[in-house]
Amino acid sequence: MTRTPLQTHRWHPPRDLGRQGPFAPNALLASLELMPIPGSGAEDVAVDAEGRIYTGTREGYLLRLSPDGRHVERLAQTGGRPLGIELHPDGGLVVCDAHRGLLRVDPSSGDIEVLVSEVEGRQLMLTNNCSVAADGSIYFSESSQRFGLDEFKGDIIEHSATGRLLRRNPDGSVDILLTGLSFANGVALAEDESFVLVAETGAYSVVRLDLTGPSAGRRSLIIENLPGMPDNMSRGSDGVFWIALPSERNKLLDRLLPRHGALRKAIWAMPDRLQPDATRIAWVIGIDGEGAVVRNLQGPGTAFHYVTGVREHEGRLYLGSLVEPAVAVASL
Repeated sequence: MTRTPLQTHRWHPPRDLGRQGPFAPNALLASLELMPIPGSGAEDVAVDAEGRIYTGTREGYLLRLSPDGRHVERLAQTGGRPLGIELHPDGGLVVCDAHRGLLRVDPSSGDIEVLVSEVEGRQLMLTNNCSVAADGSIYFSESSQRFGLDEFKGDIIEHSATGRLLRRNPDGSVDILLTGLSFANGVALAEDESFVLVAETGAYSVVRLDLTGPSAGRRSLIIENLPGMPDNMSRGSDGVFWIALPSERNKLLDRLLPRHGALRKAIWAMPDRLQPDATRIAWVIGIDGEGAVVRNLQGPGTAFHYVTGVREHEGRLYLGSLVEPAVAVASL
């Protein structure tokens, strides 16, 4: 299969300080309860008031697990690849489907409604994660306007930063809130909806956009030079925003990004096994609304790794993974 050609942009990443200070190694995720699913790649997780767990699979299914994980229901088949999942105030599920766009799924009937498939006449390329406001507004990320999910590494190697933060309003209109994001990923609203956070996987950072008050519209970088690559986010208790880190920074990638595009194009043409790849680790962090790191949970990644989703519910963390055939649970 011919890959999308790169249009490389040079970027000088800050020096990787590694896992030290607030990111120091620990074994808090060394022991995880695994809830197997029929399929693979439970990329994100959502949990309802009854403790039931929702996730999606590489095969396109939306699943609901009982609180103990012993019973699994197939709710729907999206016909694409479900990534981020959120509960909507109206009882439905909001699903970011990498191939089909922003969807609403009725968990009772399995009916699927396409909420947004294109913006300004252009098909969404990689819808990734979202957060839902009390009035039903949906803040969601489009990771790239050039690469789909199957080629997501190309966007990070190219570093053209075409990612966007979008908002679907209750009337169906769509606002473009932020552009120029390097692989826009996790999205999380503040509890009072005064700001929204969006992760930049390709820039090892989290951006904050103020939504209300005298600073409304202000864009700020609240945490940068992360030692890992941020993925999905969710709001937890006590003002904590949880961030999944599927991998540590890749040294080869950091060396490539400032270099001439010819070298990156040559790497991109190589087989996947020769390209920069994820390290095996289980890792999530928690930050506050100003970017201070307040939680740091790590594990060796032997039984469960590539953590891309994280959700707090009643003293437990539920973890999703782009590659694992299970949801993992850790006690807080």
